[in-house]
Amino acid sequence: SSFDVAVVGAGIVGLAAARELLQRHPSLALAVLEKEQEPAHHQSGHNSGVIHSGIYYTPGSLKAKLCVQGAALCYKYCDQKGIPYKQCGKLIVAVEQDEIPRLKALYERGLQNNVPGLKLIGAKEIQEKEPFCRGLMALDSPYTGIVDYKQVAQSYARDFQEAGGTILTDFEVTDMEMAKESSAESEDGLKYPVIVRSKK
Repeated sequence: SSFDVAVVGAGIVGLAAARELLQRHPSLALAVLEKEQEPAHHQSGHNSGVIHSGIYYTPGSLKAKLCVQGAALCYKYCDQKGIPYKQCGKLIVAVEQDEIPRLKALYERGLQNNVPGLKLIGAKEIQEKEPFCRGLMALDSPYTGIVDYKQVAQSYARDFQEAGGTILTDFEVTDMEMAKESSAESEDGLKYPVIVRSKK
């Protein structure tokens, strides 16, 4: 088969990239190539599932900006698609006196990153939120959540296919090479002279 673009790997990153590319350029013939028999078979389906709020990254950095925006978009997407998640929040706890300045610095960093709902709480509030937790002070991050990213990835795969994309499973890429010329030209006039080989 001939495609304008082939994305290698049907994990959540490959599927998200392919989905977004097809949304922006619907005229492209796009394929995702996956060596396993299903998408999200490896890391995408076996991670901690945390929806990070964006506390830790350096203020003003692209990571901080994208983490905060990404969390909001993730919740919105899950709501739209009926994917279950739990916005359970997270406590970052200081158990020693010398940890309190670092906790406060983390709080300030989170505020600069526009992480919603952050607050510092004392020992009593810690126990109210989590009876089995002991600490002097904690940073309460209510916007942190958990989700099954395999379900998210599978939903991306459905979006991609419904938009006209092709997912080839059990298709392990074994070699790539640049072709001297490309016989195929997409509707946007660009040529993609790459040959992809698999075991099939």
